[in-house]
Amino acid sequence: MLAVTILGNNSALPMHERHPTAQVVTDGERLFLVDCGEGTQIQMIRYKIRRSRIGHIFISHLHGDHYYGLIGLLNSFNLTGRTEALHLYAPPPLQAILQLQMDAAQSDFGYPLTFHPLGDDGPLFQDARLTVSAFRVRHGIPCWGFLFRENPRPRRIDIDAAAAAGVPAEFFPRLKAGEDFTDPAGQRIPNTALTRPGPRPMSYAYCADTLYHEPIADRVRGADLVYHEATYLDDQQEKAAARHHSTALQAARIARLAGAGRLILGHFSSRYENLEGFREEARTEFNNVEVCREGATYLVG
Repeated sequence: MLAVTILGNNSALPMHERHPTAQVVTDGERLFLVDCGEGTQIQMIRYKIRRSRIGHIFISHLHGDHYYGLIGLLNSFNLTGRTEALHLYAPPPLQAILQLQMDAAQSDFGYPLTFHPLGDDGPLFQDARLTVSAFRVRHGIPCWGFLFRENPRPRRIDIDAAAAAGVPAEFFPRLKAGEDFTDPAGQRIPNTALTRPGPRPMSYAYCADTLYHEPIADRVRGADLVYHEATYLDDQQEKAAARHHSTALQAARIARLAGAGRLILGHFSSRYENLEGFREEARTEFNNVEVCREGATYLVG
């Protein structure tokens, strides 16, 4: 099961008890951190996020509200005696920035830290359960979004059909993998007659800071849950474009074009204390939309 917990939903300036961008994607017992703005550690403590379960961190771009909390978090891992490997996926210049900070402190990471520079679109991480891919968005500096997609699940055994066909239990793993069964008489029974499809894979798309850019819809097509920045309401569309951001209406349009299941909006300008207008505006374009709230967890699918 995939889920997303919002730690920060504001833009550059912390205000109105809102914090810069950070999210945690949960897949079972493991956690993936997406962006790490100022105050992320405090938010983790507040919302009882077990940072020891974080094995992978994804940084979308190098504006401070998306990574100024990172060096503090990495240092805290040191101070708490972390030994587990950590993987960091980020724009290439961040590696030198972190090294400079550690050199100035005459310190080092006491655990294996592997830096993965972002570049072309495509997979960043993959295992038997999950694939995480990067895709470019359009911001003032190089910036990436991230797509978390469950891998196809094994087929489920139709116990009654398998018993009627005389399929031995030791053959079940091969059935789940899609293999046909041949009975003792030599009759071949198609896999589809003995199994049912596994659960549909779920997907979550994180569309980081970006101008309105319709090709993003192709990158996140069919995602069950899409997060898209909505820094401004649409009456500030010119300001949004000048600052390489989107409006709530534009974010909703991307969700509609992508055929998304649900949309959550975030990265709100500090000029707005009340956020209800964002939902109202977005719903004129895409109905299934929410304004993301700090501390809230959104199930994917």
